[in-house]
Amino acid sequence: MDKERFDLVIVGAGLNGSLLALAAGEAGLSTALIDRVPLTTLSQAGFDGRTTAVAYTSQRLFAAVGVWDEVAGDAEPIRDIRISDAGHDGKASRFFLHFDHREAADEGADERTDGGTGVAPAAPMGWIVENRFLRAALLRRLAVCRNVELIAPDEVTDSSRTLDKAEVTLKSGRRIAARLIASAEGRFGSMREEAGIGARSWSYNQIAIVLVAQHEQPHRGVAQEKFLPGGPFAILPMTDGPNSEHRSSIVWTERADLARRLLELDPPRFQAEFARRFGDHLGAVAPIGPRWWYPLGLVHAERYVDTRLVLVGDAAHGIHPIAGQGYNLGVRDIAALVEVLVDAKRLGLDVGSADTLERYAQWRRADNLAMVAATDLLNRLFSNDFGPLRLARDLGLAAVNRVPQLRRFFVRHAMGLVGDLPKLIRGERP
Repeated sequence: MDKERFDLVIVGAGLNGSLLALAAGEAGLSTALIDRVPLTTLSQAGFDGRTTAVAYTSQRLFAAVGVWDEVAGDAEPIRDIRISDAGHDGKASRFFLHFDHREAADEGADERTDGGTGVAPAAPMGWIVENRFLRAALLRRLAVCRNVELIAPDEVTDSSRTLDKAEVTLKSGRRIAARLIASAEGRFGSMREEAGIGARSWSYNQIAIVLVAQHEQPHRGVAQEKFLPGGPFAILPMTDGPNSEHRSSIVWTERADLARRLLELDPPRFQAEFARRFGDHLGAVAPIGPRWWYPLGLVHAERYVDTRLVLVGDAAHGIHPIAGQGYNLGVRDIAALVEVLVDAKRLGLDVGSADTLERYAQWRRADNLAMVAATDLLNRLFSNDFGPLRLARDLGLAAVNRVPQLRRFFVRHAMGLVGDLPKLIRGERP
């Protein structure tokens, strides 16, 4: 036959697409995962310094699909978060906001969690994991998942979607029919544009410099975010390196023109600029490995679904990294989508019907809109050096720090425990 039929075809095998394919396949949905890059290049990638912040509830989904056991040893818990304002010299204000992971614990919760929604006293707020370990673990699990076919390297050259079916034609000449197509192509994927789905988007005129730092003292699981005039400077705890060196992942945001000049500096001058912003709280510090950089902006699709098409992850919403929640929004998209598709199939309904997709869209829009608005507001509020506003920020951080109930709410929000949570996020099977 020239056409093969699946419940779901996923375009894009990045961290979102791969996780969606695995979660759908484990739930019994026949799934095809397509990417233009040979997947072996992803599984064999060496150290490149890029990491992902996996929130507490996102870890539950990774555990449910069998990935977490493979990466747990390479995941560094985030036990505390310290947020402060800072000037051009990188010195943090004496006013700060401190989040302790123990504040989110539910009274009486055991070490596993209380009914899937509570938090054990020892549970961290999240974990920092190198992308290479996540990619390799996902691909290993996908390779043995009977309901998933990996199609790479190949790419979609044409697609058609009607009320009855969807079809894609690949560059190799292969034709695939499916009930539903999911775009996990990222912020600028072609399928969203081809479907005529508009998006609100703008640039922040900022660039994020991403690297790994080696420092003299251990971080003890504390993540720090210093708000510098050019943007946030995040210090995220990583596991120790192969020679027991203490390491942190850095997301350093600057105005685009200054960031470009910084990236052109020779190593000694770059080190000096970096160390000034990092500070001396962990002793001597130096960047190691490559530097990566990404222009920052916001992209939010006007709608998440079209005829037999659904957007997940950055294809639906790309946000500022100021809160480290971009990937976790995508994980919640995946959990919600798999749940509505499984519910439809269990009832004998069409998994690609408009009613099924609308349930997903309505479920995810409020959560995504709230995070889009929050990150946009925080970046605009903190990425400046306007004196009166800086004083107001300092007083605001100090005020929240004195109210345990507010701190607990923000901690639980960062962990992904607020809102209407899908079953996979609650630690249950869909």
